[in-house]
Amino acid sequence: MTAFRSDFLRVFQERGFLYQATDLEALDAAFAKGPVTSYWGMDATADSLHVGSLVGIMANRWLQKTGHKPILLIGGGTTKIGDPSGRDESRQLISNETIATNAAGIRRSLAPFIDLDATQMVDNAEWLDHLQYIPFLREVGRHFSINRMLSMDSVKSRLDREQPLSFLEFNYMILQAYDFVELYKRYGVNLQIGGSDQWGNIVSGTDLGRRLVEAELYGLTWPLLTTASGAKMGKSAQGAIWLNADRLGAYEYWQYWRNTEDADVERFLKLFTELPLDEIARLAKLQGAEINEAKKVLATEATALAHGRDAATEAAETARRTFEEGAATGEALPSLVKSRADLAAGISVVDLLAELGLAASKGEARRLIKGGGIRLNDVQVSDENAKLTDSALDGDGVAKLSAGKKRHALVKSA
Repeated sequence: MTAFRSDFLRVFQERGFLYQATDLEALDAAFAKGPVTSYWGMDATADSLHVGSLVGIMANRWLQKTGHKPILLIGGGTTKIGDPSGRDESRQLISNETIATNAAGIRRSLAPFIDLDATQMVDNAEWLDHLQYIPFLREVGRHFSINRMLSMDSVKSRLDREQPLSFLEFNYMILQAYDFVELYKRYGVNLQIGGSDQWGNIVSGTDLGRRLVEAELYGLTWPLLTTASGAKMGKSAQGAIWLNADRLGAYEYWQYWRNTEDADVERFLKLFTELPLDEIARLAKLQGAEINEAKKVLATEATALAHGRDAATEAAETARRTFEEGAATGEALPSLVKSRADLAAGISVVDLLAELGLAASKGEARRLIKGGGIRLNDVQVSDENAKLTDSALDGDGVAKLSAGKKRHALVKSA
């Protein structure tokens, strides 16, 4: 490991964030000298960030904790173009109103992790929406080589798979590079951070800064994460693991981390919690069934950052009651309220599984039932046409549906 002078890069390396840098020695000197102003960009394609964005969020949290100045850039302008990185098809174009709604949701995603009063959130629509095409081509476009752009991973991989790439998307890297220069001029930003899939765009920005304004700009990336089994971070069988509580409750969020694969526990504790490294090393040594204790710590610490300590503690207690004491109910479990009339008539178990998020679709719900993976009040459901009626409710008017051994939800009568 490199012996860094700066606190930030030392933490960044020790906790597993560090992947690429344009000039690591010069960047270390800049961090050690004084506050560095960095930026991280997020396009407003959804009204919440998900776990796939959490490495970037934690990187910005550590920047702030070590005395630096992260600027959070909402891509109100670039969202209208669409980043081609890692995609086989163009993003759907969305309206200005939806972009504004999504940007507000992203702010809610960031607020638990980063002190937004001590940093700035800016929108690149402020400058991109007002560019004049011909002057922009003459001033900025002339510095970009088509040959080099075609060699960028975001472009080359799409073309290698013989998937179409629109001229609209082809402009994305130029606009992102221009963002870096504009942020340097407006806010003194001299570092862009991002996932390794953004490396080509980041380097284009540092090069454009040198050409246009003779600025010494830096780039720093973290690796794109997958689980030990190769699954993409931020996704589960039930869909995206959203950060906002109105998209995913604290209990479901806790369960996502509790179900971490054994091989990922130490890595995720370093990246997604602020536990001291010696405590993480102790937890990483646990073997066999004891590794579950480390997973519970990971789940509780990660949930505390996103939802608050009280919600994390409640989620952990609900899980303990559900799995260790066999309790049928828990306040933090996902739930649906149905009318007495509907329950008297009977509600399709397949419909309920999809509505509760225990299955990604009705088709998956049927497959789970056929495979013996669904239980109603701990009794296996074998008929895909089964209905939940009021006879299944306990004395409190509650019934429990389970998918596998670890995912549970409640149906309650109104």
